[in-house]
Amino acid sequence: MPIPPGDSKISITVSDLELEVFVHKPNTYVPATGRLLVVFHGVLRNADEYRDHARGMGERFGALVAAPKFDHERFSTKRYQFGGIFREDGTLAPRDERTYGMIPQIIAQIRSIEMQPNLPCYFIGHSAGGQFVVRMCAFSEVAGAHFVAANPGSHVFPTRAMPFPYGFGNLPPELSDDTAIRRYLAKPLTIHLGTADDHPDEHFDDSVEAMAQGGSRFERGQNNFALAQKLARENGWVCNWRVVTVAGIGHDHQKIFDAPQVAKALELEGRG
Repeated sequence: MPIPPGDSKISITVSDLELEVFVHKPNTYVPATGRLLVVFHGVLRNADEYRDHARGMGERFGALVAAPKFDHERFSTKRYQFGGIFREDGTLAPRDERTYGMIPQIIAQIRSIEMQPNLPCYFIGHSAGGQFVVRMCAFSEVAGAHFVAANPGSHVFPTRAMPFPYGFGNLPPELSDDTAIRRYLAKPLTIHLGTADDHPDEHFDDSVEAMAQGGSRFERGQNNFALAQKLARENGWVCNWRVVTVAGIGHDHQKIFDAPQVAKALELEGRG
């Protein structure tokens, strides 16, 4: 049966793991013209809260909201924010073992439940979820209509001068050569920033590598975009990134989701 209207929770088995996915089907959802909005939670792993706070986007855009939960017990920082590129012991994980490989399976199962095999898919993550989205763009072939990384604590800068997970350094060539970086810049990615997310908090990454990206989440997002634009100009590459800012908003996912600018970030300006 299709997902019922309103809030619900479904279980999806991916890569031999059962994941909880918190969903919301708004009254504005019409299967023939609908879309799937996959929402990635922050470091607190509060997928239910992210689903609740994404209801407004679902209503505005006629989108089925799906927020998968990547719990602490099974998804450490290496497996969630850093995508499972490396195992806990530091060895490179096979492609089918990486967390990013779960995303197409989640999408396929929701499309199957809805009997909508071509349901367009959009991604938005905030904070740790924004990190997941950025690195998904950098290191996976997950396809989507658009990717939004909102207020991520750190980024993947398009350079081998910064080590993974902050850049493409110290990675095998297939993940870090010019072809990989060029592919990253071609992704339809929006860096969505609150201008008041300009100071550290308890979850702020203040490692040496992260501080090299900037002194705040707002600054890091701006710096990553500027480097991408510069690299694209110098090499004649396509850069499909954009930056969308929201004045006066800090590190608050609900305010980012509710802001009018989220339509521009998702490239859905004509809806809502």
